[in-house]
Amino acid sequence: MTTPARTVNGRVIGLAHYAGRAVLESVLARHGATFQQLITLRPVAVADGPVGRAELVEDVVHSLKISPADVETVVEELIGRGLLTAEGSTVKITGAGRELYETTSGETGAISARIYADIPADDLAAAGRVLARVTERANAELAALSA
Repeated sequence: MTTPARTVNGRVIGLAHYAGRAVLESVLARHGATFQQLITLRPVAVADGPVGRAELVEDVVHSLKISPADVETVVEELIGRGLLTAEGSTVKITGAGRELYETTSGETGAISARIYADIPADDLAAAGRVLARVTERANAELAALSA
């Protein structure tokens, strides 16, 4: 049973996240990819050229809150699938990697358009500001807990 949320809190944010992630994972599964693989592939796909492997790992660790070793495993999976290539201390997207990224982005973009349709721009902007602040504060709390 779902009830309309009257205010934003951790549960509301979590439910929205997991609903959206389930949609994304359904799309990715059709292409034999995982959520972590797409999150790792994206920075390389949108870069103008090769990306430093250490910088990529750091970016994904920050985004997903997983260990560097876990990210390295995902990078190796992407290399093994021929979606990335390793060139010294950098990685570069392959044609197959770009195709996967563009295909899944196109599919999820169409779904996102339907999900966000008819939500007023001002509401989306306010939600974006609130979520950015919540993320900033949660990251600060996590850093304090890890210190």
